[in-house]
Amino acid sequence: MAEVELRHLATMAAVADEGSFGRAAVRLGYTQSTVSQHIATLEKAVGGSVFDRPGGPKPVRITPLGTVVLSHGRDLLERTDDLAAAVDRFKAGEGRIDIGTFQSVSNVLLPHVIRRLREELPRCDIRLIEDESDPPPVGTVDLMFHDRRVPGEIEHLKLLDDPYVLVAPRGAFPDGPVRVTSLDRAPMVAWPPTCDQREVEAMFARNDVRPQIVFRAVGNEAVLAMVRSGLGSAVLPWLVLTGAEVADPELSIHDLHPAPSPREIYLLWQTGRTQSPLTERAIDITVEVATQWKAHDRGSATAGR
Repeated sequence: MAEVELRHLATMAAVADEGSFGRAAVRLGYTQSTVSQHIATLEKAVGGSVFDRPGGPKPVRITPLGTVVLSHGRDLLERTDDLAAAVDRFKAGEGRIDIGTFQSVSNVLLPHVIRRLREELPRCDIRLIEDESDPPPVGTVDLMFHDRRVPGEIEHLKLLDDPYVLVAPRGAFPDGPVRVTSLDRAPMVAWPPTCDQREVEAMFARNDVRPQIVFRAVGNEAVLAMVRSGLGSAVLPWLVLTGAEVADPELSIHDLHPAPSPREIYLLWQTGRTQSPLTERAIDITVEVATQWKAHDRGSATAGR
């Protein structure tokens, strides 16, 4: 069977609904000769007549072959309408986005990003995948938050610098900044020696400091709980403490001197990937949220230490 065109099926459906070529032409905005041409082309494609044409004022009648063609044709037209509607929704920012993230970003930045996305696009589908592997699986998601640059064909959008601070049991150190050398042989709680913790321990080594690591935990809350219990102090990025909303009389927070290089928070995606409107909007909102966090949380937090 020759290729059947959707416009010819739409014309056939209009003729069937209206009962005449003339009324179908008015409905579709065609000339009557165009309607006749569409039906003739369709009949040639399917190999037989789809309408009996009694002539005069009598309505056209659909043939048995026409009934088969029209039944499947209406299904195709409906599916085409569904496709057009889905494309329109996609262009309007609906659809699905997969975002890779990690603990402190999940707790601090993402709630604001997701709330704003849902307010603007309530029918969007947002999937979060918390993954702290190194290197991160950027190719499996639309966007990935990560705390360092990643080699390969990956776009890097730097969001903020996240400074390291010392969190300690209350009274373990005098108020104010703490010299890094004061941590030599001091009991400390830490993350496992991967990712950010490698940077912290490299900082200790550069300053010839050898703290006594008494406990390691993956979870931020577990590390803070151990510090709160008096087991030791911890060097953590400020974003971790913001996420934990630390305002605890049993804890004190100190800047370090000399100040360690901050960790850098990036938003990553594959180079050359065509972004959906939803993903593009998520990027814009993330930049705005990160900018607001830098202006507000860091400023107020530094003033309060």
